[in-house]
Amino acid sequence: MIEQAFGQSSPWSLGVEEEVMILDAETLALTPGVEGLVAWAEGRALPGVMKMELLASMIELATEICESPRDALTALVELRECAAQGAREQGQRIAAAGTHAFSLPTAQQIAPDPRYREFVEYAGISARRQAVCGLHVHVGMPGPDECMQALEGVLAWLPLFLALSANSPFLGGEETGLASSRAAVLAELPRAAAPPYFASYAEWEAFVERFVELGLADGYTRFWWDVRPHPRFGTLEIRVPDQPTSVELTGAFVGLLQALSKTIVEGPPPKPAQRGDYAQNRWAALRFGPRAELIHPDGDRVVPVPDLAYELLALIEPAVRELGSVEQLRVLDPRRCEGDRQLEIARAESLEAVCADVAERTVRSPS
Repeated sequence: MIEQAFGQSSPWSLGVEEEVMILDAETLALTPGVEGLVAWAEGRALPGVMKMELLASMIELATEICESPRDALTALVELRECAAQGAREQGQRIAAAGTHAFSLPTAQQIAPDPRYREFVEYAGISARRQAVCGLHVHVGMPGPDECMQALEGVLAWLPLFLALSANSPFLGGEETGLASSRAAVLAELPRAAAPPYFASYAEWEAFVERFVELGLADGYTRFWWDVRPHPRFGTLEIRVPDQPTSVELTGAFVGLLQALSKTIVEGPPPKPAQRGDYAQNRWAALRFGPRAELIHPDGDRVVPVPDLAYELLALIEPAVRELGSVEQLRVLDPRRCEGDRQLEIARAESLEAVCADVAERTVRSPS
């Protein structure tokens, strides 16, 4: 049996993880500074933790349990500022985006953790290409059944979140033509994209335990799906968005996902999400971003991203108001994504200018 903590924190409580890049302050290239940053953070009073990621040129900023998107936003602002301070003392900067504009993913050092090195040996080039950063949002669930209900209901909407958050148009110095190069790279991992349909929490648990017994995974965190139960935290973990540069946008996506989860769990049980529709929508979102046309969650029509975003906002409005998140959502513009800004700067100036802009906006406090 997998240890679970559902219901131990209040329903709809939040935990947010941002994956952030570490750059050389002079060249703005990715640089392996995670060991120094993690050591710098030890013993400091932070509203969360700084942790290693797969690559030594990335660091994870993870909040403590938060009751609201505003609390999470406040914590993330402080975590980013602290990480920036530690980086400056090492001759580095931090930068939040889905990918780095010009550094080669396969040239990056692996973080000094035996688990990561074992994973790279197993996954090969598909692991070495994972110089990508995402936003992970944990939403507290009342129980395991509610968690699986939320997973099915949220899944149908996740391509919309990918389209709105797309922030990785470059990979290794190339303008890829994708709004989210990150999502395409993630799909190379084993057990990626949409999870299979599970009729119950027990069915999901049995699936994970079978893979562990077969020696294919050492636990459920080795399933890199876009959304998954996280019973040790008692949460549904939503992993689809690209990492925002603007911390205010992080707050907006957190507010949307919290309200959507609450709306689904407190409403009629959702029908199983169509995995074929999800595959098409995920591709369209990573290719076109806000200019994508997505199959509606009902499956009966194709809808432009901005129209679907306004429909989502109408659906979750009661929950947004009850949770007090109205202000956090005002920064959303369903017609654009942050990757659009990267492309505009690169075409007018350079890829180095893109990295400078991303680094500057990463640590700017929200208005």
